Amino acid sequence: MDRVTEAFVWPFRDPEWLTKVLIIALTLLIPVVGSINGIGWMLASLDRLRAGEERLAPANLTHLGRGIRVFAVELIYGIGIVAIAAVIFVPALVLEINQGHGSANAGLIAAALFLNVFGFSVTTLLSLGLTFATPAIVLVTESGGVGAGVRVGAVVRRSRMNLTHTLIAGLMLIAASFIGSLGAIVCGIGFLVTSAYALGMQAWVIHSFEKV
Repeated sequence: MDRVTEAFVWPFRDPEWLTKVLIIALTLLIPVVGSINGIGWMLASLDRLRAGEERLAPANLTHLGRGIRVFAVELIYGIGIVAIAAVIFVPALVLEINQGHGSANAGLIAAALFLNVFGFSVTTLLSLGLTFATPAIVLVTESGGVGAGVRVGAVVRRSRMNLTHTLIAGLMLIAASFIGSLGAIVCGIGFLVTSAYALGMQAWVIHSFEKV
């Protein structure tokens, strides 16, 4: 991938990076709308990278229309993961509740523990899979809309075009997510600032991925 590690530093090349990141951080305070606009801002920044301009997109609330489709697709995948997890965790919860009344059955308790571990493992793997598929999801959704974005086969085909690049992009997105969460460790409001910066990182990662 094209200088993918540059994702960490490219936002700072914009002379107005701090102002833009702070404004987007403030918009992220708006429930749902802030997240949709943040995705749109990331996509607008991606457009600038495509044009050869290493500057973040203007920071305002005009990116809602651009971000809604990707937000919808990501929400659908997220709901799907929650639904699969519920299929596993709900029986485990029922077993735990039943065994909490009266005499406990060792076999049923073991089954509940197994379902919890299995459910956690499945949820973790699906979440990681979604992260590694994110660049493909974004590009497929951008080109074909929500309908294309939720076609798992199309997303898998796009991801498999170069598995090495998919792996690298996924790892970089995990790094971006980690950086986005650092603000929560330092202080609450810092989470918003680092999350906005992480959106800028995502733009570079996806731009590098699409060059495959």
